[in-house]
Amino acid sequence: MKKYTAAILLALTLGLHGTAQAGFPEGANAYNARNYTQALKEVAPLARAGHADAQHLLGLMYYMGRGVARNYKEAFAWHLKAAQQGKADAQYVVGAMYYTGNAVPQDQKHAVTWFRRAAEQGHGEAQHALGLMYRYHVAGVPGDPVIAYMLWNLAAASGNHNAVGQRAAIAKQMTQAQIEEAQALSRTWKVGTSLPTQSKTGGG
Repeated sequence: MKKYTAAILLALTLGLHGTAQAGFPEGANAYNARNYTQALKEVAPLARAGHADAQHLLGLMYYMGRGVARNYKEAFAWHLKAAQQGKADAQYVVGAMYYTGNAVPQDQKHAVTWFRRAAEQGHGEAQHALGLMYRYHVAGVPGDPVIAYMLWNLAAASGNHNAVGQRAAIAKQMTQAQIEEAQALSRTWKVGTSLPTQSKTGGG
């Protein structure tokens, strides 16, 4: 599973699109324009006031060392605040940091929990990561190719190219009944609802 760490950590720079709350668009625009000093000025007060999007962006700035000295503990702390408010991008980052043990004790079960929370909001990177957990039986997650395929189906629909390759590879090892179940699960699942934890045909 270690070789997939880089894939799981993709998209740390995503998730800065589309919020309409006062002050944050200016901070996000400054960040995207690489004016990190201005971004920090706009975002930090909002983050301290409990603004989840600002907390996520401030966490990203600490993670990347943009506008502030790189500090993974601060990055984790701000992402966790945003994650606890339901910010899917932050939940994904918290999961990734738990998975790698970056700034926190490595805890793959915590990683699974946070990946699942983000995945259930339709977060493609989290769906891809959670699929890897099911594919490789990581952190107590049962090995289940059907659930892995389903998750990669969902992630691929969100534009995750890594999931496309993973889905194609695992399909070669699955029965037609398993593929059909995975496709059915993909079609019926709705964003914001619980993801299945096991399949009928894929459990080992």
